[in-house]
Formats: sequence, C-alpha cells, structure tokens
Amino acid sequence: MKALLQRVSAAKVEVGGETVGEIGAGLLVLLGLDKDDDEAKAQRLLDKLLGYRVFADDEGRMNRSVADTGGGVLLVSQFTLSADTRKGTRPSFSSAMPPAEAERLYNLTLQMLRDKHADVAAGSFGADMQVSLTNDGPVTFLLEL
Repeated sequence: MKALLQRVSAAKVEVGGETVGEIGAGLLVLLGLDKDDDEAKAQRLLDKLLGYRVFADDEGRMNRSVADTGGGVLLVSQFTLSADTRKGTRPSFSSAMPPAEAERLYNLTLQMLRDKHADVAAGSFGADMQVSLTNDGPVTFLLEL
C-alpha cells in the first residue's frame, strides 16, 4: 500500500468537467493498492497519515498533523503508484491489486477515513480524473506499508 501525501493549500478532482471532490488547506492523498494489501494495512496507513506531522507549528517547524490542524483530506485512487519501474522503460503493474478488489478496499479505506476525520473528499474510483492542486511548500511524502 502506497500513499503519496502532498501538503496543499487547495486541491480538487474533476470527472467529466464536474468537481467531485475538493478541499482547502490539507492533504491530497494519492492511494496505490497492491495485491497483498488489506483492511489492517489500510487502518495503519490512515492512522499514520492522519498523524503525520507535515504542517508548521507556531515556530515554523513541521510539528502538526492534518488531524491537529483540522485540514481537509482529499483521497484519490492512483493505480500507477503500484507500478514496478525498476526495469526497462515500460512500467509493470503485476503487483497491483485487481480492479474489483481495489475498488472494495478503496471504498472501505475512504469510509474508515470519514469515520476518523471530519473534512474528507474523494475522487471517483477508476474514472478519468483531472486533479488540480496547489502544493504548499512544496511538501510531498511517500508512505509505504
């Protein structure tokens, strides 16, 4: 399971020209699901990303989490994060979770996130999405479980 976290001042997802998810300041989370991922990994990932300290405290140090700031979280499925890019010039997706299983786990992860955090938006699983963001910093981290 991989989550690319980007600290943003704003982010949104559009499908077919319509906005399906949007946040102000917070985290854009691009989520890649692999064959061995499960609900337990999703729970650990959510605990980590909600507590990950990427926002500045009063002294300008990254000591506050999105849970501390009350910022938004925009969760977007990102199949290509599961790519194996170690060989050649064409990515391999052999380790990616099959689409039907991935959709179930993505939806479960989204529900668990909504149960834990107030300001949550999401993309549309499997859709051709247009993601717009203003990366604040820029600050970007890859979490892997």
